[in-house]
This record gives sequence, structure tokens and C-alpha cells, in this order.
Amino acid sequence: MSKAVIDDEGRILLSHQVSSEIGAAKVDLIAHSPNHLLFAAQKKGESVIMAGLVGELAVTDLLSFFNMFRKTGMLRFDLKGGSKDLYFQQGEIVFATSTFPEEDLGEVLCGLGKIDYEGLKRARKSLAGRSTVGKLLVEQGSVTPKDLWQATRHQVESIVYNLFAFDTGSYVFVSRELENADIVRLSMSTQNLIMEGLRRVDERELFMRSIRSFDAVPVTVPEKVEDLPPAEKRMALLIGDRREQVREVLRRSGMGEFEALRILYQLVEKKAVKMQDAPSLEMSGDLAKILSIFNGALNAISRRLSEKNPSFAKEVDTFLHDLPQPFSFVFRDVSLQEDGTIEGGRILANLGGLDDVDKKKLLADALSELVYMECMAARRELGATESAELIQRVQDISRRVKNIIGGKE
Repeated sequence: MSKAVIDDEGRILLSHQVSSEIGAAKVDLIAHSPNHLLFAAQKKGESVIMAGLVGELAVTDLLSFFNMFRKTGMLRFDLKGGSKDLYFQQGEIVFATSTFPEEDLGEVLCGLGKIDYEGLKRARKSLAGRSTVGKLLVEQGSVTPKDLWQATRHQVESIVYNLFAFDTGSYVFVSRELENADIVRLSMSTQNLIMEGLRRVDERELFMRSIRSFDAVPVTVPEKVEDLPPAEKRMALLIGDRREQVREVLRRSGMGEFEALRILYQLVEKKAVKMQDAPSLEMSGDLAKILSIFNGALNAISRRLSEKNPSFAKEVDTFLHDLPQPFSFVFRDVSLQEDGTIEGGRILANLGGLDDVDKKKLLADALSELVYMECMAARRELGATESAELIQRVQDISRRVKNIIGGKE
């Protein structure tokens, strides 16, 4: 939750995160009481009809409400790690989008085995804002239109199913017609999605008791493989002794995360796969130098700003997970540490498969985005004069990091 302050003259001061998202816009005060204010940037043909916090009203209750009263419009959830938009037509969910990296359509296509990560990486590099990754892959012949349709449906289902794991966050429903919306309309049953989502939450909890963590490493027990059913045998052979973390195995399985988790759980229960703790990864060489330089600035900014704004760390963590590609993949499953710095092990795993030059450049670019955001927050919280020293330190970072990438340091 982002804090806002009403000063003595009745002006509302918004956080950097909120003000940058809204931009310069005229807003209307559409409801108020001694306990709340509801402002909305109203657009023609749209109206905000409900907003609040996930908690007292669970995701199930919200979806059931809009289904029961046959509402048409968009329901947005702002959650820890990202946001999700669900599109309703007469109470039925017809489409959904998400900023969570694992729910990106390209990631879904890879997870279903329709394309490999090298092909996806090449497609993203050639996008240049002219198309969506799905359309581009079809144009290139990398996937078929049927593959794209199946992946899109799977993506929408996953976006909805994964909602049920959240019990905190906020939501807003905007009533609007969908005729002009740039979406793919799917024929889906909201009630079926609700029931399946609740079932998956319960089963996923059971699976994770045995699997333990997405960072854990599954290893096949060879003598247990021969008598397994075909799907389990394929998964066991896929795992082998590669010593990959669970998240990587799921991505390579080609069957979607939930189904892959279910089969992995069955293998663990049958003792055909054993789970081992993930080896600790630590950055070294130039990557470690780059991270250390940025972490020095992140720590300094965090120490100063946390005193002024106790919710600063949460604001940064939200920004971290709302970054666009490819930065969202660099910070996938990464969170700020208590001192405001970034731990390198998870990032190192995310950068796996890239050559050394690309690793250094992508790491530097992603951390630059994060530090720039914090500098803007420092200027907001501390003022231009008090923040000048911190911002100057950040400007010096750029020179040092360029020297490392160029091999001069």
C-alpha cells in the first residue's frame, strides 16, 4: 500500500510510484467519508464502480460477484510482485493480462515446449515495438496459429488460477465496453475457473511439502525409472542428473507449471526422484564488482530514505517486480535485502545461458534502472539540496561500470 499525505492546505502528496503511474491527469473525487477518499481518472465510456483491498473480500468473492451480476469491464489486481487485469463480458472472464514474468506469453510458450529459450530471446530482440512476441513468432513460422491460441488460453487460465494464492493486495473494477479493446476473446466459464483455481491452491500446497522449494534440485534415482507410467518416466529422464533447480525443470518440461509440479510430486512420493538443497551461487569476477558498486549506492540511499519514509523498501520492491522485459527476468524471484541491497545468487541463476559480455551489460542496465528510480525517490523525499550528494555518487557509478564492462578496471 502506498502512502499519501494531505498537507495543511488540503493538497495530497503522492508517492513517486503512484504519481509516475498516473502522470499528469485530471481526477475526480467520486466518493468520500471520514475514512476514505476515492479519486478516479475518468475516461469517456468508463466508470470506476468498485475498489478496495483483497483480504476481507477474497478473490473468490470478487470473481463470483462480477459473474453473478453479469458485469462487463476490467478488474485490475495490484499485488506483491506485479499486477493482473481480468476482462469480463457479461460476467464471464474472456481475457487476462499480467506483469508477472512467469505469466508472460513467451514464457508460457516455452513452458509448453512450443519454442526454446534461444528462439524466444531472438524474437524479443527483433520486436522493436512493432508487434507482440506471439504474432512475431507466428510470422516467423516458429509457432503455429493453433500453438499461439492454445498458449494464450493456457496463459489466461494460469493468470486466474495463480490469483487464488494472494490474500493481500488491492483491486479496482472499471465498467467499460470491450468492443474496442485490443484483446483476444476466449470462451471461458468464470465459475469453472473459480473451482479449478481453489482446487489448485490446495493441491499445490500438498505438492510443495514434498518438493520443498523452487530452488531445490531434483535428482533421478535410475533404478526406479523403468516401471514408471509414461508421463512420469519422461519427467524422470528429463531431470536425470543435470542438477537443475525445480524452476528450470518446470520450464523445460513442456507441460505447464501445475501439471509438471504434480508429476514431480508423484516421482518424489515414489522415491524415483530425491530432492536436494540448491547449491549456493555467488557472483565472482566482473559481475561481482558491478553488483558491489551498485549495492553500495543502494545501501546508502536506503539508509537515508528509510528514515524519511518507512514504506520505502516496499515501494522499491514493487518497482523491482514491475520492470519491463528484459529487466523483469533479471530480477525474477529477487527481493531487496533488509539493508536495501540485492543478493546476487538468484540473479546469477537468472542470467544463466548468456555469454559473459551480455551478462555484464544486462546486469548493469537492470541495476541502473533500479538506482535511477531510487534517485528520483531521494529527490522527492529529501529535496534537491539534501539529495545532491547521493545523486552525484550514482553518477560516478556509470563511469566505473563502463570501465569494468570495457575491461579497463
